Amino acid sequence: MISEYIKYAFLAATIFLGAKTEELPLPDPVMAPDSVALTLIFAGDIMQHGPQIEAARSDHDSTFNYHPCFSYVKPLVSSFDVAIANLEVTLAGAPYSGYPQFSAPDELAVAARDAGFDILGTANNHSCDRGNKGLARTLNVLDSLGIARTGTFTDSTDFLKYHPLVLSKNDITFALFNYTYGTNGLPFYPPAIVNLIDTNLLINDLAAVDRTKTDFVIVFFHWGNEYQSQPSLTQVKLAGLCKRHGADVIIGSHPHVLQRMEYDEPSDSLPGGFLLAYSLGNYVSNQRDRYRDGGAMISFTLSKTWNKKTVINPEYHLTWVHTPIRDGKKQYYILPVRQFENDSTMDTAALEKLRLFISDADELLGKGNRQVPEYRIVQSE
Repeated sequence: MISEYIKYAFLAATIFLGAKTEELPLPDPVMAPDSVALTLIFAGDIMQHGPQIEAARSDHDSTFNYHPCFSYVKPLVSSFDVAIANLEVTLAGAPYSGYPQFSAPDELAVAARDAGFDILGTANNHSCDRGNKGLARTLNVLDSLGIARTGTFTDSTDFLKYHPLVLSKNDITFALFNYTYGTNGLPFYPPAIVNLIDTNLLINDLAAVDRTKTDFVIVFFHWGNEYQSQPSLTQVKLAGLCKRHGADVIIGSHPHVLQRMEYDEPSDSLPGGFLLAYSLGNYVSNQRDRYRDGGAMISFTLSKTWNKKTVINPEYHLTWVHTPIRDGKKQYYILPVRQFENDSTMDTAALEKLRLFISDADELLGKGNRQVPEYRIVQSE
């Protein structure tokens, strides 16, 4: 016992005197508290064609109600810490209109918020459908409803405030960038700003993120070719560029059909992991053709410990738009498909279309996805 005491006293002395202590046993590191986590879910295009406006219109007054549209997905959407979607309409006020230049009633955004959506991206090819006034009114409505947004901006001050959109929750901070390939040739004029995809801009934006204060970077693109189930070369190149310059997650919209999803697990070369979804398809629209009548949500977790920040647990959730006739009017309901694929109350034609969508999605994502599985409820025995 005395000899052991003498040995450690000698080691302590060598530390004090600056002697070499290569063989001094180091104490175990003090572990930080348990990790923190933030769960997110993204949806695709929230669209509003003319028949959808009529479906939501009250027969008794001038009001609109979109809450039924989101009623079946609300439990899923609201179960996540943060829910985000692409708002592919303007909220420009009356007269309301569908394709080709959208202006939806404000109640559409109210219902999206009440379903659990916290953030809406506004940079897409329909951002300028009602000019600068429509662009500005859309942002003012979202602000008044408490819905966070990014992608389009009323002026440079607004741009500096919301580009990127920075959100902190559960002791995790992420930056969200939103860009579009174009605005259908419709102009916007200063002071309004629309984030257009430009490689130099992307590089500069990603480089400007202070990673000492920002844990994760997410890029939400409106890109690709409509109705194409495979990503374009441009999409692939842009995704690679953003990955190389620090993006942790990339989510895409615009093609109106599903495209594949890819996930890189955390590794020595990519410590934080990386998630990419090229296109989530239509979340809600009046497009009823094959492949276009549904889409997917993608969920994942941002995890942080004292020395590690990782993207984990990616899963997709298939959704399909059901359009039954109720009280003489066509209605629109976003359905989580796995809850309804064996529904006995749905008419035969609709059930066949839902199952065809599932089959097509299984064929595309089952073969094309890399390490992004479909979420399935585990049935208890």
